[in-house]
Amino acid sequence: MQVQEASGSEHWNRVKKRLRAELGDDVFSSWFARVDLEEHNDGTVRLSVPTRFLKQWIQSHYNERLMGLWKGECDNVHKIELTVRGAMRPRQVAAPIAPGLAGPKRPKASPASDQRLDGFCDTNQVAAAQAVTAALGRGDASNDVTRDVLQGAALDPKYTFETFVEGDSNGLALAAARQVASGGAVTFNPLYLHASVGLGKTHLMQAVAAKVRASGRKVLYLTAEHFMYRFVSALKAQSALAFKETLRTIDLLLIDDMQFLHGKQVQQEFCHTLNALIDGARQVIVAADRAPSELDTLDDRVRSRLSGGLVVGIQEPDFSLRRNILTTRVSQAQRSYPNFEVPDPVLDYVAKHVASSGRDLEGALNRLVAHNQLTNQPITQEMAELTLRDLIRSSEPRRVKIEDIQRVVSKHYNVTKADLLSARRTRTIVRPRQIAMYLAKVMTPRSLPEIGRRFGNRDHTTVLHAVRKIEELARGDHGLAQELELLKRMLDA
Repeated sequence: MQVQEASGSEHWNRVKKRLRAELGDDVFSSWFARVDLEEHNDGTVRLSVPTRFLKQWIQSHYNERLMGLWKGECDNVHKIELTVRGAMRPRQVAAPIAPGLAGPKRPKASPASDQRLDGFCDTNQVAAAQAVTAALGRGDASNDVTRDVLQGAALDPKYTFETFVEGDSNGLALAAARQVASGGAVTFNPLYLHASVGLGKTHLMQAVAAKVRASGRKVLYLTAEHFMYRFVSALKAQSALAFKETLRTIDLLLIDDMQFLHGKQVQQEFCHTLNALIDGARQVIVAADRAPSELDTLDDRVRSRLSGGLVVGIQEPDFSLRRNILTTRVSQAQRSYPNFEVPDPVLDYVAKHVASSGRDLEGALNRLVAHNQLTNQPITQEMAELTLRDLIRSSEPRRVKIEDIQRVVSKHYNVTKADLLSARRTRTIVRPRQIAMYLAKVMTPRSLPEIGRRFGNRDHTTVLHAVRKIEELARGDHGLAQELELLKRMLDA
């Protein structure tokens, strides 16, 4: 039995690796990071998840793909069962309450509500829901309950407009944020900011939130995950109506990390809230790691509404901006460490080689501060090279990833990534798939078998056929050859 379980674990690990390769890190982490293998026996695979919502989502969207991957590992697999781990936990017995400290009884939730939402929340969500229900039992008004539920995420006092360093790559985003924070007429709504990690989205959003809140207006700053949790908790506590009404009375709603907003019901409620606030001339700011059109997990109506405002991208900082960021951060560090000095050549070196984001620049400077203060040694270029060696970006050209190729080809040919990985054989799918395989062969160091695995677990001979086919067509089709060069430039940009 132990050998069989070990074999099942190995199969599951390989299935997860293929899922991560096909779906990308973000989608895999959202839906499969908390899926565990419970049993693999007699052709049945039993997996467990922490919430009923996650179970329903995987069954609706990924059950067929899971079955295909498991059959690739074990021919005898004919059934996949998903269970909710929370349903198997023993019920906790309440601790005795000292006489005189027992509070009034809470109203009993309806069985239908419990059945509908049991397993939909994780432990934190259930605790929040119980706190809300307890508040209801004490006779608090619904406004007090929703005020507790809508407690926004904490703002970092360091994130202000004064500490934000402006450059060509973020100038438009900064101007739009200042316009919103000024409190004038709502001219673009929603304001949608998108950028990779560490380029200043959260800094700008919190700077706006702090300034608007200081003026006395109602502000709610949440991450997308916090919005989901609070909405589900309100449903569990049967205070969803008050939750919605309170949401729609605020002056400024800020939602960060929009790419993590999942669930049809939650997205519908967010869209309703968005419409109500915009129609009521209330400001909304949303941030994500990519443009609205690229958020494949969002409902079409949500993507359309987000695209209808001002969409502003923040690009990677150029050398001049990186140098200014470092100079500003050195000045701030000197308030705490008056003797801290970084020679200009060292600042130039760091600005040249730590080129990915402002967050990495701050991390680099923090290392220099720590080394200087702990060793009492002056900052030199040799010391900086040694201390920052893992942060220094290689001077080689950016390495293209297969995920990048799949994303660019999907967008260019108006197909989905799922289409590229599917078994569909229509011409509108086959040609983009072959082009993506060809680009993966000529632009990445990946082997043919690995490329095949990343394209729906295909055989290496299929990839080889696709590469030769596109090479042959490109030699006789000038238009296709130009199209391939365009795709290569897009991927190298």
